[in-house]
Amino acid sequence: MISLHPAIDNGYPAAKPGFSGGTLKCHCATNPVTVEVGAQTAYNHACGCTKCWKPDGAVFSQIAVVDRNKVKVTSGEEKLQVVDPGAAIQRHACKECGVHMFGRIENPDHPFYGLDFVHTELSDDEGWSPPEFAAFVSSVIEGGVSPERMTGIRTRLSDIGLQPYDALSPALMDAISTHVARRSGVLSG
Repeated sequence: MISLHPAIDNGYPAAKPGFSGGTLKCHCATNPVTVEVGAQTAYNHACGCTKCWKPDGAVFSQIAVVDRNKVKVTSGEEKLQVVDPGAAIQRHACKECGVHMFGRIENPDHPFYGLDFVHTELSDDEGWSPPEFAAFVSSVIEGGVSPERMTGIRTRLSDIGLQPYDALSPALMDAISTHVARRSGVLSG
């Protein structure tokens, strides 16, 4: 079996009806950073980009989005730092253990402004939205995966129900294009 990510390798539970969020915790054994997420997540996916945090040994990260107004650091805020201030997604990571707690887009012109990116596997709470697809699959090569492994990786993703894409899912790509078309005046409303 090809290992992709510990939270998806052996299947993943369905979202719990009525689930309204939970607490994310970094990997520090003492005084962990905690982040309260006050809503269910959306567009949970396996991500192959080289920017997202991945657990040790994982080929992919697992990342979802939620309204930024539903994300609140509840302890350890002083331990957080932005990994790459020049990136579109400002990934806030624990300075001690390196775990990314949330990613925020500060540019109001960005199509995903208003959404924060979170790693639901950092929570002990059960009921989060399950992964729906795999994004930026080819990018795992940039992270050091041999190109010869790609057919097997794509097959494994498909076998566990995650359609592999080399960008985002069609629905998210449509959302980006709609945002751009509205901003340029090509589409109204």
